[in-house]
Amino acid sequence: MKRGWVLLPAVLLFLAGGVGEQLSGPEKNYIYGNIGHPVKIYVKMYQNSPFLACMDNELSQTEIIDPIALWIGPNGKHLKETNHTNLTPAGKLMITNFREFMSGSYVCILTYKLVSEETQKEQEIYNTYTFMIFGYQEPDYAYQMAVRFTTDSCNGKKNSQFFQLLTKMLEEIVFDLTCHIEEPSYKCHLLEIPKHKLKDQIFIAFRVRPFPAGVREACRKVLNCEEITNNKVHQARNRIEEFFLQQTVVLENEFNFIPNIHYIDHSFKVIRIDSCRPGFGKNDILHSDCASCCVVCDPRTYSPDMDVNCQACLTVHKYGAKICP
Repeated sequence: MKRGWVLLPAVLLFLAGGVGEQLSGPEKNYIYGNIGHPVKIYVKMYQNSPFLACMDNELSQTEIIDPIALWIGPNGKHLKETNHTNLTPAGKLMITNFREFMSGSYVCILTYKLVSEETQKEQEIYNTYTFMIFGYQEPDYAYQMAVRFTTDSCNGKKNSQFFQLLTKMLEEIVFDLTCHIEEPSYKCHLLEIPKHKLKDQIFIAFRVRPFPAGVREACRKVLNCEEITNNKVHQARNRIEEFFLQQTVVLENEFNFIPNIHYIDHSFKVIRIDSCRPGFGKNDILHSDCASCCVVCDPRTYSPDMDVNCQACLTVHKYGAKICP
C-alpha cells in the first residue's frame, strides 16, 4: 500500500506527511494528529468518519497524566455530543452520517501534565491538532462510444434510416437498466486506406447515461446511490459492447454475402466520462490525494450542475455551494 494512505470502510484517508498509521488491535480505526501539519481526511457522504484521536502517534505510546481534549468545529464553537458527533470519554471524535456542511477544520487542543516524580512539580502542556475533513462522493459515470460501419455510398437516405434503426435498437438494449442513449450522431466520410480502394464509412458516436428519473428513484431508496446507478450504466456499456462484437460473428457465420452496410470489426471505442453532482467537483491539485473523488466544493467555489469542477465565487462562504449568490 502506498505510504500515507489508509483505506477504511467507506472512508478514503490521506495522512499529511505520511504520519499517523492504521493500527492493529482495538484501536485500528483511530487516526492520529500531527503537530504543525493538518491531517486531511475524506469521508464518504452519509457515512461515519473514523475516530480522530486528540494526540499524535508518538504521544499515544507514552503515559499521559490528566489529559483533557477540547474539540472546536468548523464554525469555531466547542463540539459537544450531538446527533452527528460522537465524543468518547477519552476525547476521541467521530462524525456520523456525514453531510456537506460538516466539512472543514476540526481542531483539538490537548492539555496534559508532566509531573516530576522526585519533586512532584507539575508542568502543563498544550498540543494542538488540526484535521481537515472533506465530504466526497463517487463520480457519476457515463460512457462515450464510437463505432464505424461501411456503406456503399454516402449519398441517399439509407444511411440515415440505418442510423435511426441502430439508435432504436441500442435504446431497447439498455432501457430496462434505466439508461438511455444520449446525443447520437453520425457522419459519412470517404476514406483512402493504404493498399485498399476508396471506401465510404459511417462514423457513429453516442453517449450512454442513466435516465435522470432512474437516478432519482435509486436515490429515494438509498442516500448513497452512486454505486447503484454506476453499476447499471456499466452493465449498459457491457451490453452494447457485446452487441457490436456479435455483429462480426453474425456477419461471418450467417450471411452468404456482405451487406451494403455492415459493422467494421474492432471499430468499437469507449471511454468513461465522470461528472459530479451539484455542490461537488474534482480538483487534482487541491485534493491530489483523492483525485478521482467528487469532493465537496470549498468556500468561495460552487458547482450548479453535473459538471466535474467547482467554479470560483467569492461570495460563497460555505462548503458544498450549488449557487453563486
